[in-house]
Amino acid sequence: GRAAPMLLCAFQHAVGERLQEAGSMIQALGNRVRGLGELTKRFIQQPSGTTAVEFGLLAVPFFFLKFAIIETAIVFWAGQLLESGVTDASRQIRTGQVQTQNMDQQGFQTILCNELGLLFDCDDRLAIDVQRVDRFDELELRPQPVDGEGNFNGTFGFDPGAGGETVVVRVFYRWPLFFNILGM
Repeated sequence: GRAAPMLLCAFQHAVGERLQEAGSMIQALGNRVRGLGELTKRFIQQPSGTTAVEFGLLAVPFFFLKFAIIETAIVFWAGQLLESGVTDASRQIRTGQVQTQNMDQQGFQTILCNELGLLFDCDDRLAIDVQRVDRFDELELRPQPVDGEGNFNGTFGFDPGAGGETVVVRVFYRWPLFFNILGM
């Protein structure tokens, strides 16, 4: 009968030690949490971290503006490439090469895409509208090429006319925006 009380006493002693250790750990954690208030106060009062904090506050708007400027420059550059490519491809309509070869819209698009290079995706983002007009003062262009959601509405035609006729060539390209955070 003596072994049971000694075992119980040893068990109580071990549990007591563990509870005492847990209590010490909780007390130390409480001291650390209380110390965070002092640490925060010291951090705010320290002038040595001011530059890092200011940079942290200004970094997001700075990089957003920097990337927006870069993307705007790329869009202008792409616009110039598109305009130059349309001018060069349209010259083949003006000289009659498209008409003598009985070229369709796909053939003209191939000529245009060869002029544009690798910057443009000619498969899904490019739309071409070529129409013959009698006189510029009677010019009636087809309706808006893009619907309210930014998709092409399919009102494009291809009529390169014949020699001596006035032809209007319009090319549309949906440019993908990468830094469109404001949703515009």
